[in-house]
Amino acid sequence: MTPLVLASSSPWRRELLERLGLPFSWASPDIDETRRTDETPTSLVQRLSLTKAEALADAYSRHLIIGSDQVALFDDQILGKPHTQERACAQLRAFSGQRVRFVTGLALLDTAEHRHWVGYQHYDVVFRRLTDTEISTYVAREQPLQCAGSFRMEGLGITLFERLEGDDPNSLIGLPLILLCRWLREAGADPLAASATDVANGDQGN
Repeated sequence: MTPLVLASSSPWRRELLERLGLPFSWASPDIDETRRTDETPTSLVQRLSLTKAEALADAYSRHLIIGSDQVALFDDQILGKPHTQERACAQLRAFSGQRVRFVTGLALLDTAEHRHWVGYQHYDVVFRRLTDTEISTYVAREQPLQCAGSFRMEGLGITLFERLEGDDPNSLIGLPLILLCRWLREAGADPLAASATDVANGDQGN
C-alpha cells in the first residue's frame, strides 16, 4: 500500500486519521497562508490544502500526502484567532444564539502517479444563548485563544451549542474523513483493504 503522510502538526488531525487504522507519517508544511485579494473562503481552503500537500512532495516521493485547511465564517466574514481572553469572550458573545459556518478544505496528493484530489465541506454550528458567566468560565477553563471561533470542539466546546448541522462532524475538527476515505479508495489505499501488517506498523512523525 502506498504510504501516507499528513501535512499537519495538529494533534487533532492526527487523532482523526488514526481512526482509519492506516500507518502514516506527519510533517508540518511551511507555506504562506495569506488570503489572496477577492479569494472566496472555499477557494482559500482548497488552495491552502493542496499547497500544504505540495510543500512536502519533494521529501515524500511515491506517497499519498493529505493536506487540510479550515476557516470559520460569521456574518460572511472570516474569523481570526482571538489571541486574548477578551477577544475570545467578545467573539462568543457575538455568537450567542447565532450560526457559525466552518469551511474545511481537503487535498490528497499522489506523488507517485502525479495526480491529486481537492474539495471542501461545510459544517454549521448553532450556538445556544450564552450568559456572560458561561462565556467567561468557558474561556478561562479551555483557553481557546488559538482557535478560530474561540472554542475547542474536542473539549468543552460542545457545551456551547444548540445543534450541529453537516454531513461529517470530523470536518469540524479539521479533517473530513468521509471524503478522505472516498479518495483513498480511488487511490488504492482503502482502509478496509489494509493488511494486518500495515495496521500493525502504526504511525510516526518527523
